[in-house]
Formats: sequence, C-alpha cells, structure tokens
Amino acid sequence: MTAAQPTTRTRDDDTRFFGQPWALVHIFGVEMWERFSFYGMQGILLIYLYYSATQGGLGIPEAVAGGIVGAYGGSVYLATVLGAWLADRLFGSERVLFVSAMVIVAGHIALALIPGLPGVGIGLVLVALGSGGLKANATSVVGTLYAPDDIRRDAGFSLFYLGINLGAFLGPILTGILQSTLGFHYGFGLAAIGMILGLVQYSFGRRSLPDAARVVPNPLPRSRYRLVALIAGGAVVIIAVLVVVGAIRADNLALIVIALTVIAAIAYFAIILTSRRIDAEERSRVWGFLPLFITSVAFWSLYQQQFTVLTIYSDKRLDRMLFGWEMPVSWVQSINPVFIIILSGVFAAVWTRLGRRQPATPVKFAFGAIVMGAAFLLFLPFSGSTGNTTPVLAIVGILFVFTVAELLLSPVGLSVTTKLAPAVFHTQMVALFFLSVALGTAIAGELVRFYDLENEVPYFSILGVIAIAVGVGLLLSVKPVLRLMRGVR
Repeated sequence: MTAAQPTTRTRDDDTRFFGQPWALVHIFGVEMWERFSFYGMQGILLIYLYYSATQGGLGIPEAVAGGIVGAYGGSVYLATVLGAWLADRLFGSERVLFVSAMVIVAGHIALALIPGLPGVGIGLVLVALGSGGLKANATSVVGTLYAPDDIRRDAGFSLFYLGINLGAFLGPILTGILQSTLGFHYGFGLAAIGMILGLVQYSFGRRSLPDAARVVPNPLPRSRYRLVALIAGGAVVIIAVLVVVGAIRADNLALIVIALTVIAAIAYFAIILTSRRIDAEERSRVWGFLPLFITSVAFWSLYQQQFTVLTIYSDKRLDRMLFGWEMPVSWVQSINPVFIIILSGVFAAVWTRLGRRQPATPVKFAFGAIVMGAAFLLFLPFSGSTGNTTPVLAIVGILFVFTVAELLLSPVGLSVTTKLAPAVFHTQMVALFFLSVALGTAIAGELVRFYDLENEVPYFSILGVIAIAVGVGLLLSVKPVLRLMRGVR
C-alpha cells in the first residue's frame, strides 16, 4: 500500500485563481469592494455637501465642502502610517486588515443612516481610519502568499491591482445612478452594502491565509503598552477639546491636515537623517528622495482635484446630456480607472522593453509633474464659457492625460521609495511617500477656495504652470539628484 497523498496545497503549487494562490481571491475581493465603496461614496460626497436641501444636500459653501473632502482624503493617507505601525508593532497585517474592513463598514453605514453633519463627521472619520489601515496592509498580506523566488509574484500583484481599479470604476457609476434617482443616502447605502460583501467574503477566506500574514515583525514591548494607550487616549481628548472650543472647524480642516502632514513629514525626515543606524550612503539616498517628495506633493495637489474642483466642474461646466439622458456627476470619476486598466500594462511593457535604457526615476517624476501641469492647461480652451457647455469627450481626453501623468509617477514612486530606504527604516520611507500623497490631497482640498467659476483662466493656468515649473526644475537637477541616490535609478 502507498501512503495517502496530502490534500493541503503549498503556496507554490496552488494555482486555482488564474494561476495564482486561491487565497489571493479573498484579498482581491475585499480590496475591490473597499475601492468600490471608497470611490462610490467619494463620487457623490462633495455634491452632497454643497447641494441645497431641496436637492437632498447639506447646503455647505463649495469652498468649505471642498476643504472637507480634501481633509478627508489626506487623512486616509495619514491613517496608513497608523495602520502600518499597528501591524508592525502590535497585531500583524492580517488582523489590522480585518478590523479595518469592519471600521469601513461602520463608517459607510453612518453616512447612509445618520442625517446631516453628524453622519458626515462620524462616517468620514471611520472610513478614513479604516481605509488607511486596509490600504497599508493589503499589499503586505498579498506578499505573504508567495515565496521570495516565486515567479508569479508580479502577475499576482497585477491581478490585485486590477481588482482595485474594477472597484474604482464600478463604484461611482452605481452609486451615481442611485443618488440621481433615489437620493444621496441610497448611494451611500450601496457603498455600505458593497463593503459588507467584501467583509463577508474576507471573513470566510482569511483562515486560508498563511501564518506569515499574522506575524508581528517588530513587537512592542509589553512594558510600553500603557504609555502607548495614554498617548492615544490623550490625542483623542485633545482633538475632542479642540472641536468643542471651535479650534477645529469644517472650514479649516484642510489646513489642519496640511499642518499635521508637514510636521509628520519633517519629523520622519529628521529621525531618519539623524539616525546613527544608517551609513553615509543610505543618508545620501534619503537626501536624494527629498526632491522626489516635493515633486510628488506638487503632482498630487493637482491630480487629487478629481474629487474636488473637477467634481464642481463636472456639475456646473460639463455637458452631461447623452442622447437626451443626463449622466450623473459621479460618472466622470470612473473614467480614470478605465484608462489605468488599459495603460498600466502598456507602461509596464514599455519599461520592460527599454530595460536599462528606460529613463531614470527623477526623469519620470519630472515628466509626471510636467504632464500633470499640461493637463490643467487643457482646461483653458473651455474657460470663460457659461453653463454646461464643455463636451464630455474633452474631459475624457483631459483625464487620459491625468492617467499618463499618474503612471509616470505613482507606481514609480512606490518602487523607488523601497530602493532608497535605509534597511532599518524601510517602512518609514514608504510612509513618507504616502505622506506626500496625504499632503497633496489636503492641498487639493484647500485650493478649492481659489476656484472661481466666473474666472477660471487664472486658476488653471497658474496651477498648470507651477506644476510644469516644478517638473522642469527636477529635470534640470537630474544629475545631482542621481549622485545623491548613489546608484539607484
């Protein structure tokens, strides 16, 4: 007799999900539904805030509403730092991901069921914390599905990235239909249902994840638990007091998030650069990251206006009539994910084909900023008009340029950050890149107060020229930046 064959698959021979480990389907699903709910809610959030009560909204001034959306978006990326710390020091990535998904569900339910500003406040805080925790750890959990030398790793991450963009594409379309036909809270409710589906799927599938997903890489000593709890409790009390006394208000949220992010970024740079645990070469590479950080902030300050100024523009300048039917405002936000799905493979193929002949990272960053600035200048031919006169095809073309700029900078930024990071500060350097996104997103919210529908030319031209100038400045500094990067391209 021969011994019975084991029925448990190893991660190397499990190919049940399009050639990938079956466990990937659970992370793919929770991330897809999280992006569905995130972008679905965000697609209608701004107009909910500034639409009048007769339109189902809250009637908040557009500038204040844009600041709230920008502060919320920036807080999501700030929360990734907290999510990464909780995973690294206390709970492990898988547990933080699971709890974060539950927090997101609670946030969307609050938006759907609690009327007025209380629902917005409770909902956005919970969604920001949950999305930050999930975003910070989903990628790490995917990495645990593969052995270091598994050739399927890149393909697996590409499939994971596809799930992200499928959710980002479908969310604004479906929530927009419900918002325009039944009302805002039905749209928020659909976002909640989507996240609930993702949570239920993940709750059943999480048991099949490898033990490595639950490992705490750098456990916090138990002797410091009390100190951390006191700091966390103190922070909550301080925030509550500032809200009560009126220091934190809806009209200054974006500025507060900007200030907090700047302080956090300076602190991170200072801690890393002054550490005795890094050598001269690593310190030089961190200095080389600084101009990339600044360029990234400039880029995201414009790019993230898809959720602020571009939403207002789509509502009040875009001709959304299609064969006698008016397209929901939120549908514009589904254009970018389509282009990402199409173009990400094209860019990957181009970089692969060029190999060592491809442009260095600072060059890619520079052109990312330049192309983003050019996208803003493309609004100028349509400026000065009144009413909803800008053709939908014009916005499609402009968002195509947005996507080209994004693919020149965003995935490249994450990649180069891991290359430039000192060995002992790997996670903190990734957090620094997310802080550049947080800062840019909050600035995008603050800039709304300068957007004037009656005089759009200065807004689009000044911001476009500034982004181009930042890109040209980096392009002229490529050689010294590369010298600082010490062999990293």
